[in-house]
Amino acid sequence: MTVLIIDVGSSSVRALLFDDAARPIPGAQASRPSGFRTVPPGAATLNPAGLQARTEACIDQVLAHPAAKDIRAVGMATLVGNVLGVDHAGRPLTPIYTYADTRSAADVAFLRNRVDLRAAHQRTGCIVHTAYLPGRLHWLRRTLPGRFTAVTCWLDFGAYLYHRWFGHSLCSYSVASWSGMLNRADLDWDAAWLDTLGLSKNSLPPLTDYDAAQVGLRPVYARRWPALKDVPFYLPVGDGAAANVGSGCVNETHIALTVGTTAALRIVSRAALPSVPDGLWSYRVDAAHHLIGGATSEGGNIFGWARSVLALGDPADLEVALAARTPDSHRLSFLPLLAGERSPGWASGATGAVAGLRLSTTALDLLQAALEGVALRLALIADQLAAVARSDAAIIGGGGALVASRAWAQIMADALDRPLHVTAEEEITARGVAILILRALGLCALDDYPPAIAWTLHPRPAAATALRAARERQADLYRRLIGEGE
Repeated sequence: MTVLIIDVGSSSVRALLFDDAARPIPGAQASRPSGFRTVPPGAATLNPAGLQARTEACIDQVLAHPAAKDIRAVGMATLVGNVLGVDHAGRPLTPIYTYADTRSAADVAFLRNRVDLRAAHQRTGCIVHTAYLPGRLHWLRRTLPGRFTAVTCWLDFGAYLYHRWFGHSLCSYSVASWSGMLNRADLDWDAAWLDTLGLSKNSLPPLTDYDAAQVGLRPVYARRWPALKDVPFYLPVGDGAAANVGSGCVNETHIALTVGTTAALRIVSRAALPSVPDGLWSYRVDAAHHLIGGATSEGGNIFGWARSVLALGDPADLEVALAARTPDSHRLSFLPLLAGERSPGWASGATGAVAGLRLSTTALDLLQAALEGVALRLALIADQLAAVARSDAAIIGGGGALVASRAWAQIMADALDRPLHVTAEEEITARGVAILILRALGLCALDDYPPAIAWTLHPRPAAATALRAARERQADLYRRLIGEGE
């Protein structure tokens, strides 16, 4: 028997088949590229019809695999912090606005002066920031009042897909927690934010846990996907929550470090209602599991930017060169905030910067400083996580950008000054959804399938010392250019 997993990310959409032990079935995957539209400046949107078509094309393709005849359930992970407006029939009236869209900055500033920021943070687990819905919905009402009024419901992309496939929409606690509008105690849309924004609860989808399976595809999809006609579809979960489960980080003894396009450090807690450390967020895996951590807007995108802009050579040659370099030998201070800042400072207007340039500075110096800069920012988040994580918690690393560069992974271990266990699992997000689905079916517990570890990197004492000094310089640069954050 198999499970079908749909993984809707910021750069691609994929469909994969997993077996009953949460192992990917060879050859049973399909992928389509995706990407944000970034015009006008500050925008980061997706076309709902196009993303729906790519998702459905991946499902079409993977259903041709022989193992698809035995699918027992469907699950989904989606990029989160997104929203689109639909009419009464579920047809899109807006693009999909994503977490990376910063055009609501002025509205965020306005709301920060209208609400108790600390109370809102503890109530919802989220900072008042452009990554979340309060500022975005306020901006849409202000700038597109006619369109805003025409919208019947504001949905995340997963809820939109399920409306198209089943005729009604539901949102999981997991996905809702990334909106900045889920009350952590009530597990309902936050009444204070609804009142502040002048919205009714009916303008957002009903909430339930991810294991509230939907069965009975609309006729057009039952004909298109007969193998799925009577198969339960479990509700989408946040991609970060799925990545933690796929990394085997499902309690306070393990911290997940994921480095893809962006990066994050996260830990799962089963405490009734844990306090949220300053600068971090608290989302949900499900009703019983909190996901506490911080995400940066930088990660593999910084590596890609540096390679492109600096016209660096072959990746294999770069890997050898990076591994041979002495940490912080360039003496540069690099703030890698090229896509803005989320954790830990949440400064709305933050941009990247580099200090210490000399005539002797090389392209390789800049690349090394950029990669170390990302690692140093993650070390700040790790310090804040100490409030909820065990002191001996193991750090499990994964994500395409981290796995692709052992040299960068070593920089991470040095900056964190802790051993880093890099998983051998290539599909940690989809794998996490598979485990969640198998758990919902009563076939496993969350910790039954620990990931295989490819290699463990230990911090080098001299390197850790050098990077601590570099971190102080980076923090000083941040204070001088940006301030104390939000």
